Amino acid sequence: MKKSLLFIAAMVFSTTFVAAQEFVYFGAKGGVNFSTFSGDGFSGFDEESKSRTAYHLGLLAEVPVSDRFSIQPEVLYSAQGYDIQEIEDEQDVEFQLDYVTVPVLAKLYVFKGLSLEAGPQFGFLVQNEVDSASGSVEMDDDNFNSFDFSVGLGASYKFSNFFLYGRYNAGMTDIYDIDGVEVDAKNSVIQAGIGLLF
Repeated sequence: MKKSLLFIAAMVFSTTFVAAQEFVYFGAKGGVNFSTFSGDGFSGFDEESKSRTAYHLGLLAEVPVSDRFSIQPEVLYSAQGYDIQEIEDEQDVEFQLDYVTVPVLAKLYVFKGLSLEAGPQFGFLVQNEVDSASGSVEMDDDNFNSFDFSVGLGASYKFSNFFLYGRYNAGMTDIYDIDGVEVDAKNSVIQAGIGLLF
């Protein structure tokens, strides 16, 4: 699975930029995730659920198409999931769902430095654990969709060779895939961070 993800990431970068290498800006980025789920979820989760605060980190490339429009593919490790507060002892139970994500964004520069971003994101589940005061337990892979499709909307501001950004990723596919159980829960992630262009 991990070898397949690395192959996909390599293909995204190599095939997109082979014809325009001299115009491509490469970079790295990282920041914080505030993730939870949208939808009804499990019965009783709605009022007690809250966001998981974690991180994302990865590489990007920006390919200018014109003076004001660019395509920006990325490959990120994104720690997502959500927290559930137990009613009895009020201890947090953290559902850790970590993905390798591949956003492909269209960037429109509204004026110098400031851009609006939108595009699809393809996610591949690489870790699923429950973390509580009693320790961490890995969950059954068969209960989760290994692929996640999201739509990202955001903005960034570029200062010379570094930039600040914020983004919201709205999940379109269900997190869970449990036989005989209908669970309406999709990823919902707010991201903010800083990046550096090489």
